[in-house]
Amino acid sequence: MHKLTRATLAFNGLGRCLVAENHVSALKIHSRGFVCAQHVDDSSKNEVYDIIISGGGMVGSAMACSLGMDRNLEGKKILLLEAGNKKVMHKVPDTYSTRVSSISPGSATLLTGVGAWEHITKMRCKPYKRMQVWDACSDVLITFDKEDMQDEMAHIVENDVVVAALTKQLDNLPENVQVKYRSEVVKYSWPMPHQPAHAIPWVKVMLASGESVETKLLIGADGPNSMVRQELGIPTVKWNYDQSAVVAVLHLSEPTENNVAWQRFLPSGPIAMLPLSDTESSLVWSTSHQQAQELLELDEERFVDAINSAFWSNENQSEFIETAGSLFRSTLSAIMPSAGSPRQLPPSVAGIGPKSRVKFPLGIGHASEYIRHRVALIGDAAHRVHPLAGQGANLGFGDVACLTRILSQAAFDGKDLGAMQHLLEYETERQRHNLPMMAAIDLMKHLYSTNAAPVVLLRTFGLQATNMVPALKEQIMAFASK
Repeated sequence: MHKLTRATLAFNGLGRCLVAENHVSALKIHSRGFVCAQHVDDSSKNEVYDIIISGGGMVGSAMACSLGMDRNLEGKKILLLEAGNKKVMHKVPDTYSTRVSSISPGSATLLTGVGAWEHITKMRCKPYKRMQVWDACSDVLITFDKEDMQDEMAHIVENDVVVAALTKQLDNLPENVQVKYRSEVVKYSWPMPHQPAHAIPWVKVMLASGESVETKLLIGADGPNSMVRQELGIPTVKWNYDQSAVVAVLHLSEPTENNVAWQRFLPSGPIAMLPLSDTESSLVWSTSHQQAQELLELDEERFVDAINSAFWSNENQSEFIETAGSLFRSTLSAIMPSAGSPRQLPPSVAGIGPKSRVKFPLGIGHASEYIRHRVALIGDAAHRVHPLAGQGANLGFGDVACLTRILSQAAFDGKDLGAMQHLLEYETERQRHNLPMMAAIDLMKHLYSTNAAPVVLLRTFGLQATNMVPALKEQIMAFASK
């Protein structure tokens, strides 16, 4: 992969977004489509699909459901390829999974539209009505909620539950949508924008079983190490954060309404506690690789003490920062006496779920192109973000909603689904949304990864000012909810 600077990430993405959808030159479209083609005419032996989706995780399965339920795509042959087994959940497990997602209202709307949200609510999910974020170096906070906590901000859902709900819905789709489980892809062959008479006009997908299929449009939903993206040679801007996330299921000291998502920024990285039920929460603790390993090696009692200390300790605060912050807060209160929000105290942790402690490395990545001739990337195949804002799954579901709408319109207009003209609409629209979100998350990560007094003072004033302006907080929530 290409090792590029962070400035390159913004330059490449935003520069690409400035291309107007309706004024793309033929030269640009042609140059974007050039990849090595296989000049072997054996297409008569292979079944041809209108759309093949490679990867049956949350985003890939949602893509298959969304396309399969679109009226304008009725009769189009759609195939979902998943290398793993079919994920069926007849009964929710007694214990919670450590891999969870914060499902925004926009994502919930998509899942409702494809019929999966009803299955999710019958299985297991937990809404939260407020998010409280505060700084360990100054104790200044910001809260987000809707209409004085009358409406849900988002839902915490286990990834396995989302996949199981989508799998159940896939079984109810019309016959034109097929799913092949345990179907590992071993090779792709790419068509050229202008085909010689003897060349294959479609994308050819070769499976480990020896079977080959072809498609007019391939959608890569095969994760951050996307084989589709790599074989196309699409450059990826990426870097590691030199951090790991420690995740675990937490048992609270006592039952509570537990409708608040808590996040505290420590100098070593953010720690978050997300509600799972009235008595359990999910931990996501981003820290250095060394401390992450140390946390895994602690016995349960010392691990629980470390969590409570991370949420409650004032050891990183200084009198100077506290005094300056208090003066600034008093000034803001005099100007806007009714603004701001009360502080809540997080619940204390009493224990952890058995064998629930795991860690994984953190980083950021962004494909410089989301599309090629007859190919589109969605979800983590196109972008990967830090978990501090809980936006990874939501960005992927946003890709699904956008691509479905564009392909639906293309089918209605009788256009070729794999043509670059309308695929460029998808890329431009999603990069305009994803890049600012990724840049903001990356900025927050670096801004809160230091305890240097000038930086702490700057973010203290900034966070307090933002917390006092409800209209600004509503705009932030609206953008994150898409």
